[in-house]
Amino acid sequence: MNPLLQQVQQGGVIGAGGAGFPTYVKLDCQVELVLANGAECEPLLYKDQVLMQRWARELCGGMLIAMKQVGAHRGVIGIKKKNTDTIACLQEQLPPGIELMLMNDVYPAGDEVELVFQATGKRIPAGGLPKDIGVMVNNVESFINVFRAAQGIPVTDTMVSVHGEVHEPYTAWLPIGMSYREAIELAGGTTCAEFIVVEGGPMMGPVTDDLDKPITKVSSGLLVLPRSSRIARIKTRSDEDVRRIGKASCDQCSQCSSMCPRGLLGYPVKPHLAMRSLQVSGSNNLSYALAAQACCECNLCTMWSCPEGLDPSRVCATTKRALRDEQLLQTPAQLQASTTDVHPLREYRGVPTKRLIRRLELTDYAMRKAAFLDDEIRTERVVIPLSQHIGKPAQAIVQVGEQVKKGQMIGQPASDALSVAVHASINGVVVAVGSEIVIEKQPAVLNVSSPI
Repeated sequence: MNPLLQQVQQGGVIGAGGAGFPTYVKLDCQVELVLANGAECEPLLYKDQVLMQRWARELCGGMLIAMKQVGAHRGVIGIKKKNTDTIACLQEQLPPGIELMLMNDVYPAGDEVELVFQATGKRIPAGGLPKDIGVMVNNVESFINVFRAAQGIPVTDTMVSVHGEVHEPYTAWLPIGMSYREAIELAGGTTCAEFIVVEGGPMMGPVTDDLDKPITKVSSGLLVLPRSSRIARIKTRSDEDVRRIGKASCDQCSQCSSMCPRGLLGYPVKPHLAMRSLQVSGSNNLSYALAAQACCECNLCTMWSCPEGLDPSRVCATTKRALRDEQLLQTPAQLQASTTDVHPLREYRGVPTKRLIRRLELTDYAMRKAAFLDDEIRTERVVIPLSQHIGKPAQAIVQVGEQVKKGQMIGQPASDALSVAVHASINGVVVAVGSEIVIEKQPAVLNVSSPI
């Protein structure tokens, strides 16, 4: 492994969002174009705008490092044209070889496949990767982290937007391992009694009510929403209820497939056929079920397209899992063979973000920007998972009782495996080591009672 890749791996750099793919692996290729995803199309999230406005130099520096590593002579930052303040900040820092790609304010502009197609006019092969067509993609925070890793600065914090039913929405660098509870308290606490937390954006983010969960490297947003909200009602339905209701109620209008972004690009995904698979058995079931495999789970079919209030996206997700468990998934070659031409009406079917926000019942929240919180965020205790990325977990290299400093490696990459390092995000004492490493600023005091 060359020195840069080793620095990125040892620095713990992964995709700062989504599944957290290790960045050192992405950099181990030769491509023509390096693409930074700054589209940020999920409503209520503001983290990428803050990063591009305040750390434009580091973003461009990380892209230049990546371009040199992969042999690319062109770099592109994808950003929505509505973000004029951010565009002005970027234009002041753009070096030769890096340009802006201004995008319409539609969902899902930030989907990797959509971004690559707009930048190149090429489609990533079905079941393939951007490097297959000469492109390397990362989000803006990851490029900033590459820049820092090249200087020996590891990942200890991540940029997060906290929004929704909170007193003061904000965006800030939060220490990895900080609890959701503390992050929400920084926003002044919640403004409703019964709520759920969306981890990420309202379209694709899962929900939880566990406020003791820790912030990780892939955290991008914590959205506090009433349990009675439309988003909460949809996302808290069980898989069994989703499939039962879909089986009874889907009338095969095909609106979900007509508006499917991946389907419009010609990929072999048709949510209405996945819904039909609920109603049939035998060989027909398999042919319909396979129409779910190329779904990217953008959730547009559920949150926007379906007139019956059904959940085609979740049906596609559960169908894919069943196909995987039964080893019935198609190969990339089979998927590619089923790919068709780009739909001639694709450019007219992008969903405007403002209309999507209204449909999601988020208009009141969207009027309050999650502005940057420039204060130093402090916490007394962090719980840092050794697995925050695709691949094998990091291996703990500290023991209970050990003093550690912020930035110190506490978990090294697993050898000969897809893995990255994990670092302490505060100064303190290690009080527990397992699948997670717990650090406290002061050692826990044991309350030992004397026998009577």
